[in-house]
Amino acid sequence: MDLKSLAMFKHLAQSLHFGKTSLAFHVSPSTLSRALQRMEDETGCVLLHRDNRKVLLTDAGRQFQLYAEQQLEQWQLLKLSLNQQQAELTGKLHIYCSVTAAYSHLPPLLDRFRQEHPLVEIMLTTGDAADALEQVQQQGVDFAIAAKPENLSGCFYFHHLAEIPIAVIAPTMACKVQQLLQREALDWSKIPIILPEHGPARKRFEQWYRKKQQGKPNIYATVSGHEALVSMVALGCGVGISPQVVVDNSPVKDRVQYLSQVGKIAPFELGVCCLKQRRQQPLLKAFFEAIS
Repeated sequence: MDLKSLAMFKHLAQSLHFGKTSLAFHVSPSTLSRALQRMEDETGCVLLHRDNRKVLLTDAGRQFQLYAEQQLEQWQLLKLSLNQQQAELTGKLHIYCSVTAAYSHLPPLLDRFRQEHPLVEIMLTTGDAADALEQVQQQGVDFAIAAKPENLSGCFYFHHLAEIPIAVIAPTMACKVQQLLQREALDWSKIPIILPEHGPARKRFEQWYRKKQQGKPNIYATVSGHEALVSMVALGCGVGISPQVVVDNSPVKDRVQYLSQVGKIAPFELGVCCLKQRRQQPLLKAFFEAIS
């Protein structure tokens, strides 16, 4: 039994007027009568009593009216469901962040997004956090988890996530660095320093060290990524400056210690960053709606 016939019967059962129903469905009264006859033949029941003056539903007609309404409603629900599935977002969302951020901050950000948009593929690239904004600017990725620089370019959109404390760390093992740190008056110009190659952490170190007024720092090595910096400190190579979240999630965290009373360092403002001009693209728009 076709849906159009069911729709015509539903209308006719409410209007009880062949002329009105014929007009509503753009068919002739005779075509409507033939459709009704086919439905009565298929059900084996008289659905309507009709004469020249009035049309009345039979008991079977009232039951068939309910059936027609239910079938038409189910059809509408099915179409809505299919349309929603077709409208679901698809594609790939390219993300850049440090190894630490990949398990400290990224998973909760993606939980709701993945529930709402399960067809979107997540493409993750990890690397030095200091390179995050460059990755975004070059459009190698859609967004990155990054520390906000002091002067953020107007081409970026930045969504705040958290403040990340910065600490000075040293090795716990017995080594030359430990001997230098145990002196009553620290001579920072002699203590070997492990530094990030570039980025906000490097600038934090320069600001912190400048206040000590002890000449040039003794730079032992520069490394790419805070994770590598923590590892070199753990090996006894020197003292370093690192976000506490990196230290706390490092597999060598038991081999390093936080130094106290060495001066305060301003925390990072951590956030999700993308190009402003791309923020309204479907995938990025959906992501920022999910984390808001």
